[in-house]
Order: sequence, then C-alpha cells, then structure tokens
Amino acid sequence: MASNRRVLLNSRPQGEPTDANFAIDEVSIPEPKDGEYLSRTIWLSLDPYMRGRMAEAKGYAANVNLGDPMVGGTVGQVVKSKNPKFKEGDYVVEYSGWQSYAVSNGAGVMKLDPAIAPLSTALSVLGMPGMTAWWGLMEIGKPKAGETVVVSAASGAVGSVVGQLAKLRGCRAVGIAGGKDKCDYVVQELGFDACVDYRAAGANLHKELRAAAPKGIDIYFENVGGAVQAAVVPQLNDFARVPLCGLISQYNEMQMNPGPDWRLLLIKRATVTGFIVSDHFNQMDGFWKEVPAAMKAGKIKYREDVVKGIENTPQAFMGLLKGKNFGKLLVQVSDDPTRS
Repeated sequence: MASNRRVLLNSRPQGEPTDANFAIDEVSIPEPKDGEYLSRTIWLSLDPYMRGRMAEAKGYAANVNLGDPMVGGTVGQVVKSKNPKFKEGDYVVEYSGWQSYAVSNGAGVMKLDPAIAPLSTALSVLGMPGMTAWWGLMEIGKPKAGETVVVSAASGAVGSVVGQLAKLRGCRAVGIAGGKDKCDYVVQELGFDACVDYRAAGANLHKELRAAAPKGIDIYFENVGGAVQAAVVPQLNDFARVPLCGLISQYNEMQMNPGPDWRLLLIKRATVTGFIVSDHFNQMDGFWKEVPAAMKAGKIKYREDVVKGIENTPQAFMGLLKGKNFGKLLVQVSDDPTRS
C-alpha cells in the first residue's frame, strides 16, 4: 500500500542545518473532505528562504513548527477530488511542502496546462523565482538602456533571469557566480556580458569586478551578501538602485558579521529596497505579458538541477545553502507523466 512520506523539522539548526534537524516518516495518505482534493506531489521546489522558516526567531512569514513537514512550493496531480473546481488528473501548482501527498481546499492553487510549458517551470522561470527576478529588476531597479546591472548568484533560478531581462532592456549584464563552469554558462548560454568567479578571485574580487563593470554599477541585484556585497557597494554609481532579494551567505550565521561601509550608500545616494515577492503576486501583469513569451521564443533560458526522491531532500537543501546546485534546484518526488 502506498503511504505519505514526509520530511519533518526535527530540531532547529544552530548554524548550518544537519541531518539531525530533519526526520523522515511515513503516514497514511490523507482523505479529502467535502470541498477538498488530494494531490500526488511530482515536483518540489527548494529555495533559500526555507532556512529562515526553520529558525525560532520571527521572520516575515510563519516559521515551521517542530514535528511538522517543511514548507515549500510544489507541482502535483489531483488523484481524488471532492471539490468541483478540481478533477482527477488535473495538474496544480500549490504549497504542499516536503511530502509525497497533500490535501488542499484549493485556496491559492493554480491549474497548469503541460501543453503550454513543462510542469517544473511553474516552480522556476514561470514561478516564484521568475517573478522575483522580474519584480525586483523592473519595479525596483527600473533599468535603462546603457546601464550596468550586476547580479550575484547569477547562475541560480533568480539571478539567471535577472541578467537575461537586463539584456532585453539594453543593459550591460555582469554576473557573479562560484566556479568557472557556472560563469561559462552565464556568459555563453545566458548571454551575460561578463561573469566574475568570486571563488577564484578571492581577495581580488573588487579588482575583477571593476574590470567587468568599468563604468560602475547602476543596479545591483543582491542575492548573496557577505564578501560579494562588500566588493560591490564601493563600485555603485551615484543614484544606484539595489533590489535586496536575499543574503544566502549569511543565513546560517548565528550573529551578524561586519559588512561593507553602508555610509557609502548615503554618499552615493543609492536606493536599497528589500522586497518579498509574495507581497506582489497580484501585480504581475507585466511578468505574464513578457516572460512566458520570451521563454517560448528562446530569449530567456533556464536550467534545472534535479534530485530524485523525497528522502534526498535534506541533503539537497543543505547543498543549496553552500551553492552546490547549478540552476533551479528541484526534487522530483514522483513520476511526471508529461515527460518522456
């Protein structure tokens, strides 16, 4: 008999998450009540924000309770329904978390048509990461032709889209990534003008970034923080804009380390705006008009890093926080009938 395999938050990390912070259990598959449906999880998205949900300290959204499944965006297929809006066989993008089956009343759920785009893209370029890239760059960065846009974690699900959108706006796109293979991908496949390997650069990161962005930086799309941020801030142009999306290098830190001299932001009259894309999901008309068509036309490319098996989710997530993934990190929880 099939069962519902789940990954639970077993304890709260002190620094980097470990295997001990997670527990895997198997329970009976839940039964939908009137107005609900049961879905089988096919794809699970792994994202840096999940580290904050494991903490005890209050964040911008509710943290996961000990003993509960970890949270996360998913793509599933309806296998049983008592909700007239969903029928057996429908594909849905939802928020079922780290488990192989889930029950939902349909609130906040969107149906997917696999004939339009691969199901997994609902968790990457056509999902939250793509929307994050579009909103941060367009609404906060407000790029103009001829400007220089620098994006950290440039080979990732968000950064890769930021750079490609910047190129479509006539900007110079400079990526920062860890490793020659990632930088080669960013330039050769995604079409960035340059990419700086922060691991190889080491203490020369500031110098190499200056060579890649000789006219200074007008927009810095921040995903990383730490030493990368420290190298970028002094090179911001006057009136630069900084969409502050994430600080992945700092998520495991138990106390704040010294960072760049933020007085420079005052001197340069820069605008730094932190944002959470879920605040803007109802303001995505521009995203839907531009990004799906650009992806279909090959103007926006994407890459997936797929791990198979719900039991491998903890290790994959820990690797994500260390930058081991290459592209959008997904867990394939079960077979995708739309893929050959």
